[in-house]
Amino acid sequence: MAGLIGRLYRGETTFDFIGARRRWYVASGVLLLICLGSFVLRGFNFGIEFEGGTSFQLKAPASVTTTEVAQVVEGAGAELASAPQVVGSGGTRSIVVKTGELPVPEQDKVKRALATRFGQDVSVSSVSSSWGSDVTNKALRGLVVFLVAVCIFIAVRFEPKMAIAGIAALVHDLVLSAGVYSLVGFEVTPSTIVGLLTILGFSLYDTVVVFDKVDENTRGILGGSRTTYSEAANLAVNQTLARSINTSLIALLPVGGLLFVGAGLLGVGTIKDLALVLFVGLAAGAYSSLFLATPILCDLKEREPRYAALRKRVAGKRAALAGGRGPAKAAPVEAPGVGAVEDGSPEPAAAAAAAVRSPAAEPRPASSGGTAAPRPGARPKRPPQKSRGGGGRPSAKRRR
Repeated sequence: MAGLIGRLYRGETTFDFIGARRRWYVASGVLLLICLGSFVLRGFNFGIEFEGGTSFQLKAPASVTTTEVAQVVEGAGAELASAPQVVGSGGTRSIVVKTGELPVPEQDKVKRALATRFGQDVSVSSVSSSWGSDVTNKALRGLVVFLVAVCIFIAVRFEPKMAIAGIAALVHDLVLSAGVYSLVGFEVTPSTIVGLLTILGFSLYDTVVVFDKVDENTRGILGGSRTTYSEAANLAVNQTLARSINTSLIALLPVGGLLFVGAGLLGVGTIKDLALVLFVGLAAGAYSSLFLATPILCDLKEREPRYAALRKRVAGKRAALAGGRGPAKAAPVEAPGVGAVEDGSPEPAAAAAAAVRSPAAEPRPASSGGTAAPRPGARPKRPPQKSRGGGGRPSAKRRR
């Protein structure tokens, strides 16, 4: 794993996130259409904090079911605002029932009916519709302020196009998280809004980390013709891939424990609203920072004339190298008789090479006596004088 991370950072191994961006766009578009369809067809299950209403909570052993509690409440003349929920387990097990806004006499009537039927103490809390509307407006106002502040920060820290790409990724995470709430039918409470703002902050953090590496890799890129903006950005995504995965996993593990163990197995219903939005939002934030924010940024930057010209220069240089337009190299001269054409005759180049070969470089034939020819430039040797007289005696020395 460490070796793979090192190869990703050095650019030796890369995944083409930018080149396959159309796939990510299609996948995200399908998910967003499903979420928007759920908004229209199913809507949201808002808690009494947003719509106003009355909440009844009673301790109930395992033998008491939510269906029985709902029948008692409806028998007392109240209309349920949502299905009863189980909170806690064992000795702390309770059932929470939420109705519309009730006057005090009707609240007392429902409370007595529940206490008489199950023999348990019942606590009542009421929220007016005006207070709920005020909470909703403040939550929306806080969300808009958050998005504007994020946009200004990224535009000042990096550039406006990065701000546009980052906001697009944040809106994607927001719609996807809200769509899951609409599909599942979980109740939207103030905890949901808190969790939503938390995951948007996490998504922003991950996106800024990637953008910082993109800014580093693309600095001064216009002065050369070796790589395009998209290729440099793709390298940045690969270099931050391991960090994004590790950060997301570390954040998702405890949140998954809250959602699947705390709310699922232990039945702690008060934390499932917060746990669900955190789990979905963290996963969506990790996805959008890698697969949406940077590809959108590359689409915006590649439309600028200077980066379009850079892309053409890089493509032209690579085409020239691939087509062999560099300095021509002399062809090697083949030895005679080696390069023969199909009819068996030597190639013209080989014959020409044999014809222009220097005579001095050729070895001279041996003499008839079997003695090798003298080396070129050597002094000639005198032939040995024959001795006078027979018998093979050596001749006398010449007198001076």
